[in-house]
Amino acid sequence: MGFYDLPKQEREELVSKIKEDIHKDLSNSKTQKINQYFSDEDTYIRKAAYLSIGRLYFENKELQAVVIECLENLLDSENFKIRQTVINSAGEIGKQDFEMVQRFFDKGLFDSHHSPRNAVIGSIKKMGEVNPKPVLEWARKFLHHEDKEIRREICHGIELRGRTHPQDILPLLQELQHDKTTRVRKTLVHVLGQIAYKKGCIETVVANLKTWENKELVADALEEIIDVHHRYRNFSVLTQEEVRSYIEENYE
Repeated sequence: MGFYDLPKQEREELVSKIKEDIHKDLSNSKTQKINQYFSDEDTYIRKAAYLSIGRLYFENKELQAVVIECLENLLDSENFKIRQTVINSAGEIGKQDFEMVQRFFDKGLFDSHHSPRNAVIGSIKKMGEVNPKPVLEWARKFLHHEDKEIRREICHGIELRGRTHPQDILPLLQELQHDKTTRVRKTLVHVLGQIAYKKGCIETVVANLKTWENKELVADALEEIIDVHHRYRNFSVLTQEEVRSYIEENYE
């Protein structure tokens, strides 16, 4: 039976048990239960486990070194689900304490399996949203990496911070404007669209795009911004026509 097949109260009890089991493992320098939860087939069990790790890390300062050591050991697991959950655990810690877990992302970004790599992207999103300075500084190092997938993943990962603070990520996005790889270019255009439809964001994005050299890419980005305001019309501040008019009036 899956996590969400359980009644709400049983789910809450299971989450408490997972946290308690993980706490016992950490307190006794064991990993039996942690391994069990980190490798569970149910993604929501794994999520409960990595959320528990994050909470335990901040609630128990005496266990912080033990948590980091445990995650370091598990990052070498042959099971990609365990490695994925390690990265997500590090992401919870990195929301406040990125320096302690940076090395997990240095390694996870190059994992042989896509699931841990996707966990890196998801973690960059959630960490960058609340702890942007060190996370964006780290991300900048990979913007011109020789592997096009690394460049694309970093571009995608910084998106969430940009939805509320586009000015924070636009300088990084601008560094990718001359990237020759189609997948990177498409992700860049996508992200520019995603950071432009919330209140106060279109002005910042359009003003910044006026300074870009790659006018062909900018044209694609402006079309995407107009299109996003139709696709996300229930969430965007301006209508598609208002955005079209704004761009015509403010982008030369």
